[in-house]
Amino acid sequence: MSKVQRQQTIARLIEQHQVTNQPQLVDLLAVEGITATQATVSRDLEDLGAVKVRVPGGATVYAVPEFAPERVAPLEQLRRVMGEWVAEVTHSGSLVVVRTPPGCAHVVASALDRSGLDGLLGTVAGDDTMLCVATEAVGGANLAQGLRDLAGIETNGAG
Repeated sequence: MSKVQRQQTIARLIEQHQVTNQPQLVDLLAVEGITATQATVSRDLEDLGAVKVRVPGGATVYAVPEFAPERVAPLEQLRRVMGEWVAEVTHSGSLVVVRTPPGCAHVVASALDRSGLDGLLGTVAGDDTMLCVATEAVGGANLAQGLRDLAGIETNGAG
């Protein structure tokens, strides 16, 4: 197996599982039939640009923010990311502000950018806040509601 294939498998495993440490990733690779040392996995994570992000409950897990940016994120993956990491969605005009736990905005932004979501022009992410720009046809209110629905956030009547 090539380095690229191993790294693609690592990125897929990180997307599918809440990987909290390198030994866990070594074990997940073994289940896939891939033998790798922790040192190799460490180098692969660095090459992939993997980062640790805090998830609800306080645990930190690996995430690969820009893995295969040309690939469209499946709807269920987007729902999972939004459900785990989006705390609040508000809007003003065509702008939508999404709040996440510290260090998670870039992961949500990457998933949204790859989603092909109707009405989303693009995102800009900081540490715990992300700005989404809606198309004029859809508008910020509709985009915000769609993001709330994806995240499983109840509408409180405010924008």
